[in-house]
Amino acid sequence: MTVLENFVSTVNSILWDYVLVVGLVGIGIYTSIKLGFPQIKCFGAAAKKVFGGIFKKETNKEGTMSSFQALATSIAAQIGTGNIAGVATAISLGGPGAVFWMWISAFFGMSTIFVEATMAQKYRETTKDGQLVGGPAYYIKNGLGSKGLASFFAIALIIALGFIGNMVQSNSIADAVSRSFNIPQLAIGIILAVFAGLIFIGGMKRIASFAEMVVPIMAAIYILGAIVIMVIFRADLIPTIKGIIIAAFSAKSVLGGAAGIGVQQAIRFGIARGLFSNEAGMGSTPNSHAVADVSHPAEQGLSSMIAVFIDTILVCTSTAVVILATGAHNSGAIGVGMTQEAFNIAFGPIGGMFLAICLTFFAFTTVVGWYYFGENNIRFLFKGKNAIHIYQIVVLIFIILGSYQKVDFVWSLADMFNGIMVIPNLIAIFCLFKESNAILQDYNNQIHNNERLHYEYKYQQTKTNLS
Repeated sequence: MTVLENFVSTVNSILWDYVLVVGLVGIGIYTSIKLGFPQIKCFGAAAKKVFGGIFKKETNKEGTMSSFQALATSIAAQIGTGNIAGVATAISLGGPGAVFWMWISAFFGMSTIFVEATMAQKYRETTKDGQLVGGPAYYIKNGLGSKGLASFFAIALIIALGFIGNMVQSNSIADAVSRSFNIPQLAIGIILAVFAGLIFIGGMKRIASFAEMVVPIMAAIYILGAIVIMVIFRADLIPTIKGIIIAAFSAKSVLGGAAGIGVQQAIRFGIARGLFSNEAGMGSTPNSHAVADVSHPAEQGLSSMIAVFIDTILVCTSTAVVILATGAHNSGAIGVGMTQEAFNIAFGPIGGMFLAICLTFFAFTTVVGWYYFGENNIRFLFKGKNAIHIYQIVVLIFIILGSYQKVDFVWSLADMFNGIMVIPNLIAIFCLFKESNAILQDYNNQIHNNERLHYEYKYQQTKTNLS
């Protein structure tokens, strides 16, 4: 076991210290420049599209999601334990400056996810029963012409998110709820599995409806709680923000706690945890963006950028500022415990309960989102519905197992498989980038000429033998 742990640790060090940080940020910088920084130029239009229609009831074709449902499913997967435990871990290991580098990862990641979403839209397929499917496995197969690389990606995603990822999400929920409400962790795991199963069996339609209803409320409540703490500690806000920026470029800690942490550590953990949280470039969220019923693929590309903004700039920043302003980073607590300590400092015992409830919704919606991404790739690999039913059962077993296990090593495994699945996706993004750029130009031309948005989907009408 020790040999396996050392192997996984070594692989993660190579992947997350060097290959992926450089690769993901490099791709983000490259696509930002080549696309003309759409995260700046198109941010207003993207925000208007997402937030302007948030209270409107969108209609969509059978077998698809509405644009907002696809966005909500994406955010459901993105906003999870990474926004609470991941931010705390980044501060513990990288100091306050890590927060700044999380912002940088989000900024450039917005252009990366634009490419992912547009390619997912372009190369999606339609199953025999009329359901849209898509994502990196499909644009690797149909765009790059490599079924083998696509299958490799699909297998890695199923293991990383569907199985191991959902195991650690379940553990995070059970741990936080058990400590706050003194409920046995196994009982929590069983309850989670029951509720998750009820959603899974409803397929895309039920998953989309669940995400559409729950995600905006859970994000708003958490951010509101963080804002209240910021008001309570308003005298510390400006020093906190200044401290984050200074620490990002200083070898010394300016806010106490992680003294002596170097700039390299701040960059490494800030970017890695930021990318792990917003998932830009990882190949996960394109699985939901692919099935959005939109007039033009660039529309969903713009919406996908807002998902990264919400995840990192709003939710992760809320967590970071709360931790630093309250001084919880000096408490000696780590991970979720650090964030809970921040809420306890502000609100007393009720603060920890509030966070436990928020974490439960964050992690549970991630379970639902990651399950769906895995199902999408099961459909890519196997014919018929039997494979889907087997996958559902295995996911539920992992949810129960994860609830009461010590999963430090499992977290490391999740990191490794997450890293492995990123590599073929990065290859595809780099090779297919010009097509995404052409889609953006086509969209901009139609907008400039006041034309009704339209796009000819090459693969949408292709009936596959998936069901």
